[in-house]
Amino acid sequence: MRYLPHNDEDIKNMLLEIGVKKVDELYTDVPNKVIKNVKFDLSDHMSEIEVERYMNNLSKKNIAANEVPFFIGGGAYHHHIPAAVDHIIQRGEFLTSYTPYQPEISQGTLQSLYEFQSQVAMLTGMEIANASMYDGSTASAEAVLMATRITKRGKTVISEGVHPQWIETIQTFINPLNIKLVRIKKPSPGIFEDNLSDILNNIDDRTACVVIQNPDFFGSVGDYTKISKKCQEYGALLIVCISEILSLGLIEPPGNSGADIVVCEGQSLGVGLSFGGPYVGLFSTHKKYVRQMPGRIAGETIDKNGKRGWVLTLNTREQHIRREKATSNICTNSGLCALAFSVHLSLLGDTGIRRLAAFNHERANYLYDAIISIKNIEILNNSFFNEFAIKLPTNADEFVKYAAEKGVMAGLPISRLASPKFYSKHILLITSTELNTDMDVSILVKLLEDYCK
Repeated sequence: MRYLPHNDEDIKNMLLEIGVKKVDELYTDVPNKVIKNVKFDLSDHMSEIEVERYMNNLSKKNIAANEVPFFIGGGAYHHHIPAAVDHIIQRGEFLTSYTPYQPEISQGTLQSLYEFQSQVAMLTGMEIANASMYDGSTASAEAVLMATRITKRGKTVISEGVHPQWIETIQTFINPLNIKLVRIKKPSPGIFEDNLSDILNNIDDRTACVVIQNPDFFGSVGDYTKISKKCQEYGALLIVCISEILSLGLIEPPGNSGADIVVCEGQSLGVGLSFGGPYVGLFSTHKKYVRQMPGRIAGETIDKNGKRGWVLTLNTREQHIRREKATSNICTNSGLCALAFSVHLSLLGDTGIRRLAAFNHERANYLYDAIISIKNIEILNNSFFNEFAIKLPTNADEFVKYAAEKGVMAGLPISRLASPKFYSKHILLITSTELNTDMDVSILVKLLEDYCK
């Protein structure tokens, strides 16, 4: 509190206005075990040069994705980003005019967002897209809230093929709103349709929406038209999540398969891993739902002189409209990341993204063929784009630590994100992109052979 300009009387008055007796009551939704484990071991003060040296030394403990053979995916992917992307987004007219609250002086930013929206709508096969959101997980949560507003129902059916962290984010959003989340387990990770019948059986006239992911968290790809048809039969909405946007270079757009809302993580295009962010959420839907869509929409118009211009066509945040009519207050547009996404996709073009997606799938197939012959390892997927799950004869987390000591980022142990109650600690999710060479694969295969004898 010593860094805040409020005295005890100020704090007392603010708490009285909010309706709580003490500051700790503001954290009642945070689990006690988390609060108790929060410990800070910080120096009292350092000079600027001391802080710089300290941070530089600290950074040397990190391993960047481009320094070693890297096979980690699970919602964040290592792709090549053309140098032109960074050059363009750092131009002053883009870098300084981040948020277009004043359209008359933000024409460049608004036009770039308009282009971004058009690209997202085309990629996902939907009619309209917003100007981006924080990331894929918050976009998925906003999609659930949007579906409950449209249907005026309080039941959400979600497949556990959806990324576990996205499910947690959705749960966090709906906790205070009396929305029921029905989680449909996956008995066979790696097989897209293994919980299809359970999903269908849970769709009824109380269901606001069904949430699935394709490719799912385990990398498998499948057909969800049966789910779409049953959703239409009962008036529920189908939300399709995509954590690897590049997959849409090969896979049928969700809009062509009956999706009502599509949410994606766009990090793969233009946005580096950056040790966890920032990322960029994509959100698209049918035009008839536009007034329930969170976020902002940049639109094209004509000024009084007949010249083409750009405006904010839709603002649904409570900063702009009455609170009771606002669809969201936390969503924003990740403007710079959206611009990076748009620049990268523009450089690729329609042909380029298809070729890049095909090359990713080819690299994953090369890795698959190299691993399938290793004794004691089971490949769980019957389909995949650029990542798949394998089952080791030993603890996957221990193998990943062993591989890291050898200078290889070998993949993501499922148990780090998904509950070990339902999924074996032996399952490892591995990804191969255009940046994984034949030598990288050989090194990983040798480690697997040595460790899994």
